[in-house]
Amino acid sequence: MLKNKLLVAALVSCFALPAMAADAPAPFTPSSNVSLVSDYLYRGISQTGAKPAIQGGFDLAHSSGLYIGAWGSSISWLGDAGVASTAGLELDTYGGYKGTAGDVSYDVGFLRYNYPGTYAAGATKADTNEIYGAVSYSIVTLKYSYSLGDTFGVPDAKGTSYIDLSASYAIPDTGVTLGAHYGKQTYKGSSAKYQAAVVSGDPTYSDYKLSVSKDFSGYVLGLAYSNTNASAFYTSLQNKKLGRGTAILSLSRAF
Repeated sequence: MLKNKLLVAALVSCFALPAMAADAPAPFTPSSNVSLVSDYLYRGISQTGAKPAIQGGFDLAHSSGLYIGAWGSSISWLGDAGVASTAGLELDTYGGYKGTAGDVSYDVGFLRYNYPGTYAAGATKADTNEIYGAVSYSIVTLKYSYSLGDTFGVPDAKGTSYIDLSASYAIPDTGVTLGAHYGKQTYKGSSAKYQAAVVSGDPTYSDYKLSVSKDFSGYVLGLAYSNTNASAFYTSLQNKKLGRGTAILSLSRAF
């Protein structure tokens, strides 16, 4: 199937990029990654109906601070919601600029979420465009994302935003990293208000996550716990609460 071919191609690229690194011009730095997760959570909401996912991506960074990249994951949430019959892939493309100002680093950019597939008649495609900005100081990062239009299948939702406050601390000489995160997804627009009042609950919610990971010679094993206060809006046709509290195992490798 096309979705599987696209994901396999992305993962193959992940392994191919290290071999290309020696041939890349000096100002450019390629990198890639591949992961297996027990449940793909995005902003605290399961994208795979509490089932495992395979993921991979690659980036190309320039010494000026500019970067571009692509990332893909298997998903099932569009099919679980009855919105699309063949949308089993999320393929994200992005670009931006990273820099520093004293002890503060910053990152600004554009991200497009692509969900190719066959959608039900009258359904709004889940494809979403966001711009984002983040600032980091020491172990803490604050990031703000702003939607430019339709947002994950909710039409006319320009101004929808997500704020993400996170901290990451690497314990010296152990390979262990501790993480904590709090986020809030806030939907805007008449369509979001309609769905909150009539359809199946408010799409606005908050989420949090606690995590620990261990690096084993480049292979990173992770364990996290995530929970949200998401409404019934995030319930699948199989009556699964996609924002419920859950533990996630992951195994990843960066190149």
